[in-house]
Amino acid sequence: MDKPEEVRRRRSIGAYIAEWWNRLRRRSYELEPQRQVAIVGSPNVGKSLIFNRLTGIYVTVSNYPGTTVEIFRGRTYIDGVLYEIVDTPGMYSLLPSSDEERVARKLLMEERPDLVVHVVDAKNLERILPLTLQLIESGFTVVLALNMMDEAKKVGLRINTEILSEILCVPVVPVVATTGQGIAELRRVIHETVRASNTNQIRCGVRKSDQSHSRTPAR
Repeated sequence: MDKPEEVRRRRSIGAYIAEWWNRLRRRSYELEPQRQVAIVGSPNVGKSLIFNRLTGIYVTVSNYPGTTVEIFRGRTYIDGVLYEIVDTPGMYSLLPSSDEERVARKLLMEERPDLVVHVVDAKNLERILPLTLQLIESGFTVVLALNMMDEAKKVGLRINTEILSEILCVPVVPVVATTGQGIAELRRVIHETVRASNTNQIRCGVRKSDQSHSRTPAR
């Protein structure tokens, strides 16, 4: 039978290892991101919940320069690549009519993310899809995340994501952000779409201020 001091020693060693691992993990997230993904969508579509599902706890919040509009930035690894995930302010259109929409549009146009995830309410596609088309026409690489698929089914809506994807020529991923359903698939599609659409090398050690002058908008 183990003596009490031996049990305490084992616990202290375990706590030391856990602390060391967490410190090492935090440092890995502080490296320069290699890819950037912006999440856009109108208010109340679950955009921020999907952002939280993708990023976990490593999140920073700051006001966009010259405004009081908050921008959330998080990081996540997908298949060994460090992504910066940006949760943009709610927007209905790339033709801004509010401070939030102006900030969201400016952020997209100036930072030119590698990928834009447009989060939509699956129950209201007709009202929201015009923004998807604007994003595509503006030259962004887009993934459409159909959130609230469970609610859409409850009201009798059936969405053929394959046909919708063919019509829009972008990947379409059904998601239920409240339960996490579809998040793993969304991560996979994000990574595969970025790899397929961006022929530039991974931007190891390149700062965003340099990228804005040298990057070509994704097609």
